[in-house]
Amino acid sequence: MDRPGAVAQLRAAVETFARTHLAAGERWCVALSGGADSLALTAVAARLRPTTALIVDHGLQPGSAEIADTARGQAITLGCFAAQVLSVQVGAGGGPEAAARAARYAALDAHRDGPVLLAHTLDDQAETVLLGLGRGSGGRSMAGMRPYDPPWCRPLLGVRRAATHAACRELGLTAWQDPHNRDRRFTRSRLRLEVLPLLEDVLGGGVAEALARTATALREDTELIDTLAEQALQDVREGAQLRVGALAALPDPVRRRVIRGWLLAGGATGLTDKQIRGVDALVTAWRGQGGVAVGSALRSERLIAGRRDGALLLWREPVR
Repeated sequence: MDRPGAVAQLRAAVETFARTHLAAGERWCVALSGGADSLALTAVAARLRPTTALIVDHGLQPGSAEIADTARGQAITLGCFAAQVLSVQVGAGGGPEAAARAARYAALDAHRDGPVLLAHTLDDQAETVLLGLGRGSGGRSMAGMRPYDPPWCRPLLGVRRAATHAACRELGLTAWQDPHNRDRRFTRSRLRLEVLPLLEDVLGGGVAEALARTATALREDTELIDTLAEQALQDVREGAQLRVGALAALPDPVRRRVIRGWLLAGGATGLTDKQIRGVDALVTAWRGQGGVAVGSALRSERLIAGRRDGALLLWREPVR
């Protein structure tokens, strides 16, 4: 039986999440790095349901294979019925942090057997909100991470990072200390080590919790507008095109969300707020301007959104 304290807090959070989002008795996986957050989550998860630990070895640090093997052994000791090390090749697209994240999620998705528990905490959510704010990415980015975004499960988003470290101490677990977490070359590390402590000091505490609440409020608003936009898209679509007159009658946030969904469905990648507003201007500020390049998954071509005969349409142009 868990002693009162951090382990009990984490267990309650995971149990509440499971009752809310997952089928009773469904087996799950947990993404385990060996750090305190994922190690504590693994310890709790393995006591509740059949658990497979998935350990991603990015191969980016000396001794990474040994670190991954140690985490695998800890998972078995904690009661996981299976534990697997996934070795990945990290590309270079989008910078080192983004490339490692993309490789990690792809490996987890390919090898999972059921939903995957991720050990993101309230502190991680606060950092994500700040990143979105600093990049001017709009409400969607500042809305942070969803607690449940199938197959990804984040049962600890309401739990402070200090609780996972305390849980490891309660259980006598030795967590791996990732040097990247204290490497100021990485933006998220500087937010964690410099920016958030300064904000807490200047604003008198409670900043991380306030940022997490902001994420929840923005996410609720974003999901509502997404629902309205999905409904509106059916009314303004004509084949693969969008009728400009019907688009113009929509409220601004809904119209831009319709345009975003249409562009993504048409193959646009890496969309920015500037691009979406550029396409929106073809509806609201039409002066005969040319199309807007919105990005393509293929380097050999560009995807263009333009206006013709009262409709928005997409076409592709070769890159010369």
